[in-house]
Amino acid sequence: MKKTAIILAGGTSHRLGQDKGLMPLGSKPLIMHILDRVCPSVDERIVVINSAAQMESYTKILGSDVQLVVLRNRVQMPLAGALAGFEKSTGEYSLLLPCDAPFISEEVIKILFELCVGKSAAIPRWPNGNLEPLQAVYRTSNACVAAKEALLSGHTDVRSMISNLKGVRYISTLVIQQLDPPLYTFLNVNTPQDFKKAESLLKRLVSSQPLN
Repeated sequence: MKKTAIILAGGTSHRLGQDKGLMPLGSKPLIMHILDRVCPSVDERIVVINSAAQMESYTKILGSDVQLVVLRNRVQMPLAGALAGFEKSTGEYSLLLPCDAPFISEEVIKILFELCVGKSAAIPRWPNGNLEPLQAVYRTSNACVAAKEALLSGHTDVRSMISNLKGVRYISTLVIQQLDPPLYTFLNVNTPQDFKKAESLLKRLVSSQPLN
């Protein structure tokens, strides 16, 4: 079973004032933390960007085994970005991720792939019903069709794609918490405060102290 990781790197963050994926976290850009963490679990890695300017910047830091996909006409992310990734993916199943989740758990990735077999998607769900559609695994062919249907209907969010999928398996975050007790796998870097927290966590990880 071939597996792909698709990372959405949409450009400048208004709250951080720059391209999040390229922001240095520790000794390397933020997106490299995600790419390095998914590498052992997948056969293919794809990064979706939305401009030629990004192409130049990302080409300088990504290895030759990472594919870059540029969105046509700078179409609104994230659903268009997800579709572009699914269309490029050669994996039967694709892990969809944002470029700002540097502590994605390898154990969580593995369980999502396992639970997606025979289903259209394996998606984490919080007790209050909220989903984590950008840290989920999808059957690539099914997701492609569902994403196109959603976009043709005028929707631009990934949840609209999910509503078009049949056979979705939802995984409680309570189950995921058994693999990643602090649930840092869901930590997104959206603000300067988030970035400071990520820097602190990274220092503790590098020094081999427990992340709690």
